[in-house]
Amino acid sequence: MGRTLAMAWRQLGRDLKAGDVRILLAALVLAVLAVTAVGFVTDRAERALAIEANRLLGGDAVIRADQPIRGKLREAASAPELRRAEATELQTMIRVGNRLQLGDLRALGSGFPLRGSFRIADRAGAVERDAQGVPAPGTVWMSQAGADTLGAQVGQEIAIGDSRLRLAALVTQEPDASLDYFNIAPKVFLNLSDLPATGLIQPGSRIRYRLVIAGAPGAVERFVAAAKPTLGRGQRLETISDARPEVRSALDRAGRFLGLAALVSVVLAAVAVAMAARRHSERHLSGTAVMRCLGASQRTLVGIHVGEMLLLGLIASAIGVALAFGLQWAIGGWLEQSLKMSIPAASWLPALQGFGVGLVVLLAFGAPPVLALRRVPALRVLRRDLDPTEPSAWLVAVAGLIGLSALLWWKAGSVALGAYMLAGIAATLAVLALLAWALIVVVRRLRSRLRGSLRYGLANVSRRAGTSIAQVSALGLGLMALLLLTFVRTDLLDRWQLALAADAPNRFIINVQHDQLDDVRKFVGTRGLAAPTLFPMIRARLVSHNGKPVTGDSYIERGDRAKQLAEREFNLSVGDTLRADNKLVEGKFWASRKLAQPEVSVEEGFAETLGWKIGDRIGFDIAGQNFSAKITSLRKVDWESFRPNFFVVASPGSMDGYPASYITAISVPAQQTRFTSQLVEQFPNLSVIDVEQVLKQVRSTADQVSTVVEVVFYFSLVAGLLVLMAAVSASQDERLLEGGVMRVLGGSRRQLRLAQASEFAAIGLLSGLTASIAASVLAGVVAVQVFDLPWEFDWRMTAAGGGLGVLAALAAGMYATRRVLDAPPSVTLRELQG
Repeated sequence: MGRTLAMAWRQLGRDLKAGDVRILLAALVLAVLAVTAVGFVTDRAERALAIEANRLLGGDAVIRADQPIRGKLREAASAPELRRAEATELQTMIRVGNRLQLGDLRALGSGFPLRGSFRIADRAGAVERDAQGVPAPGTVWMSQAGADTLGAQVGQEIAIGDSRLRLAALVTQEPDASLDYFNIAPKVFLNLSDLPATGLIQPGSRIRYRLVIAGAPGAVERFVAAAKPTLGRGQRLETISDARPEVRSALDRAGRFLGLAALVSVVLAAVAVAMAARRHSERHLSGTAVMRCLGASQRTLVGIHVGEMLLLGLIASAIGVALAFGLQWAIGGWLEQSLKMSIPAASWLPALQGFGVGLVVLLAFGAPPVLALRRVPALRVLRRDLDPTEPSAWLVAVAGLIGLSALLWWKAGSVALGAYMLAGIAATLAVLALLAWALIVVVRRLRSRLRGSLRYGLANVSRRAGTSIAQVSALGLGLMALLLLTFVRTDLLDRWQLALAADAPNRFIINVQHDQLDDVRKFVGTRGLAAPTLFPMIRARLVSHNGKPVTGDSYIERGDRAKQLAEREFNLSVGDTLRADNKLVEGKFWASRKLAQPEVSVEEGFAETLGWKIGDRIGFDIAGQNFSAKITSLRKVDWESFRPNFFVVASPGSMDGYPASYITAISVPAQQTRFTSQLVEQFPNLSVIDVEQVLKQVRSTADQVSTVVEVVFYFSLVAGLLVLMAAVSASQDERLLEGGVMRVLGGSRRQLRLAQASEFAAIGLLSGLTASIAASVLAGVVAVQVFDLPWEFDWRMTAAGGGLGVLAALAAGMYATRRVLDAPPSVTLRELQG
């Protein structure tokens, strides 16, 4: 064994010096570099985004309770590897001068928030800055909206209970606004040490307590696991999964895209290594035949060549991982400056993945042609047309492909994404191989009608049938992977920009009465704003399901969320048409007419949680009156639209006579600072919910996620192009040999260039168009099924992708065969013929 390994090592050294294995080494290094570097960047970006997302909570986890937090929860939060901060919240009357308003008081302990910071300003429209800590003792901060409502200015005295405190700053953004933006009262923030002096802590006071935790991911996970079983009545544990759906979806989609980028890098690695390994084995056919003539056994041949492959794989993987580590270090520094946030150090998992990908890909695509070398007949020394066949090599290839499929599945991070990607790869390869075969048949029939360099170039396609099919399949698959990443990235960024447009609604107006509809529309119109659409809202409680009385306890088996939903008050609405941000997924939505019997349409996730189905009859209590209707459709609601939406919508006319108020959402420019106070002055019964802070947080998160997606995309694109170059370069020996012969026979540089261009154009056209169409279809499936994005086929992107594929194949092929023109024919022939 040691002797065979030593021979493998010597052969590897000779091949490296002679250049025979450099293409395979370069392809494998690039493949491992691409996979590992994307893995490093993805790993760091995912953890950075997770930490940044926790700024929306003020920490990594939050315990909320209606009693002081003690006992096991307090002990779990006291772990040495955790940091903690406290806050106390209650509602009280706030006086500014002669104006009195019910407000939300928040007493903040030292260190709050543990993640993120308050953004404060000295006056409306002034330069914002990050707050350093919490309000100093004797001072308070007030929300910008609260100051507008109360007419408060920095420096004024604020009366809270028995205390008189100075307003020191206006809060323009809170770190945890995304969790409870429906709190519409003015918010006042003070130091926790000032709370006892207010005299507001009394028996029977409705006080809410908050304990915020932060620390390393592992420590926080252990805290969450320990805290969940100990939660008592009135206690709730919140993590980033409880944040706004807009924030969750942005982070989830970014994670899936990063998984897709990793998948693409694995596919490209497989393409490059497959083409390079094929070339490597072909170059060893004659040498192996000579060894057979000298008495080498099949076992010895296998040991030498497989040993060389394994040594090569370890060396290439080590080089690729080292280069990737240095590259991600540089990119991480740039990303840190772009995101204006700290990027965690890379873990070693991507490095292990790089070694795993390198060796598995080498096993799947490098071992079969190498194993076939042991079957090389000795007669191959005299007859070059004899090629070896090795049935067992296919078993190794199948085992390697299974391993590669498992690797793809693992790297996807999503069962659906892995399944669709594997299916797309298989279908694309089958179509590419079939079309390549069809091209060869057509060219063989048309070859006699062609003349000049075009005939020679296309003849090369049909003469090397196996090579042409392999090249079309490999090039097409690589292009498909890159185009898929491009198409999905475009859809993803377009979606975020559309959802977070500058005119997204930032004010919700609720409790509008029927006789105020025209006046509210007029008020909004006189401010130069778009006419609002007001939706009826009817408060109701669930009382029956299919004729059986139900309570929250009826849904205990379906989980805590189902129980909570069943116990809470519902906001029902009425609609005559299906809105643009609602999509029908099951059943039939009514036409805009009054039906004989009431019908309701239910949001699909809500129905699934409660176990409701099409045809079920649901009963509600509305201010002492019974309302019952049959479920006739399920809807998918786009909660990211920042517009009023409802879990349950009733058919037109079915709720006439029931008490209702109206709700709307509008976009108010930043310069109209008095809009809310003027509206409430004219309509005192209205409540205005300011979601501007939530929009800022969501936009900030989406911008950071977009930057990460862009960086990973461009990095994957560059790495992918380099890998494709290596793949194309790995199949040029026959072209170089034939080109050398043509130059010996008097072929001109122009004739050779035209012949090469026609051959690569044909291969590129077939590969590019097929890859572009396949990528478009697969992008649509992935966008809808994995990323939950709307998708339409865009023929312009498909045509552009196909054109880029042709150019990429042409450029890579011409560059790889430049030696035919640059090197003397004698040098080329000597190298290739030995």
